[in-house]
Amino acid sequence: MSKYRSNLPLTKGGTFLTDGGLETTLIFHEGVELPHFASFVLLATREGRQQLKDYYLRYLDIADEAGTGFVLDTPTWRANADWGDKLGYSDVALRAANEDAVDLLTEIRDEREKPGAPIVVNGAIGPRGDGYKAGNMEADEAEAYHLAQIKAFADSGADMVTAFTLNNINEAIGVSWAAKKAGMPCVISFTVETDGKLVTGTTIEEAITAVDRATGSYPLYYMINCAHPSHFEEALDHGSDWIKRIGGIRANASMMSHAELDESETLDAGDPIDLGRRYSDMVKRMPQLRVLGGCCGTDHRHIGAICEACLTPRALSA
Repeated sequence: MSKYRSNLPLTKGGTFLTDGGLETTLIFHEGVELPHFASFVLLATREGRQQLKDYYLRYLDIADEAGTGFVLDTPTWRANADWGDKLGYSDVALRAANEDAVDLLTEIRDEREKPGAPIVVNGAIGPRGDGYKAGNMEADEAEAYHLAQIKAFADSGADMVTAFTLNNINEAIGVSWAAKKAGMPCVISFTVETDGKLVTGTTIEEAITAVDRATGSYPLYYMINCAHPSHFEEALDHGSDWIKRIGGIRANASMMSHAELDESETLDAGDPIDLGRRYSDMVKRMPQLRVLGGCCGTDHRHIGAICEACLTPRALSA
């Protein structure tokens, strides 16, 4: 049973921390091999499960010190049908992996949650294809495709779902429809190029407005992830109503483009202090931001810098 699905703490105000770049941390800092960038494969072994648990606990320590809530994202960004097939997972095995991911995070919550600092278990969904290249699904096709993973999260007791690194409107609409069908609160997180637009050329405003129009504003809020703040800061029109729909940021550490990151054989960890300052600026201009975390290249140092720059004062005053 879900602990918070019908009464999400995220809708009640306050600030929630989340983790950094799971896959880049495991690959570049810990030397873990992740085929097709899939971290959910670690759930298959006791050692892998412990690696995942240790990873999450670093961030929960930061949240504990700040006295803030936390969103625990399942390591399932690649745990959908097409990627599962490439990894040799049947539909049954893939469903079991998604359910197991929720079980692991629920176990962590049971051990670490404290009064006044709720931990939300969030089912993480990734794009059907490459997050850096435009997909071509219709919305109804996307709904049918993502429904199986969302149902696995719903049945295993996740509190909500978030679709990360989406780059086209139709897939975002389909995920939202599927989440509504499964009775799951959902969040849509877009990724953008260095010009602040989706790879299709769509602006953030156009994407959010189109999804809201097609879904009756079903997503709880929207996020931006897998892009450096310098790529999208200028695209945020703070005088417009649509900006109020952005409720979270999970930025990359690096200022490099997606194409440059794809070609790089080393990790660009950027400047954690500068990243924290940029988050602080965004928080001042967007007080509705409720979830702060990182994406590719970020680790506990970046989240700590974000905490020091902007999260701790807000958490203590909430």
